[in-house]
Amino acid sequence: MQEYQQRVVDEKKVLDDKLRALNGFLSGELVTTIRADEQYRMARQAEIMERYSRILGERIKFFEEQDKEGM
Repeated sequence: MQEYQQRVVDEKKVLDDKLRALNGFLSGELVTTIRADEQYRMARQAEIMERYSRILGERIKFFEEQDKEGM
């Protein structure tokens, strides 16, 4: 795997860790201690992070397919 490809893999791992933490907070009891408008923004943030993670996953899959093809 090339260096830039490894950076994408690393970025996805960090993003997924942050997303798990955010979703954990949003599904927990502490979320009720913040205002509804902030909860909404955080939920929107989680949605965007999920989309971003999926795109990174698609890129990683492409890298892996390229490696199999010997490109």
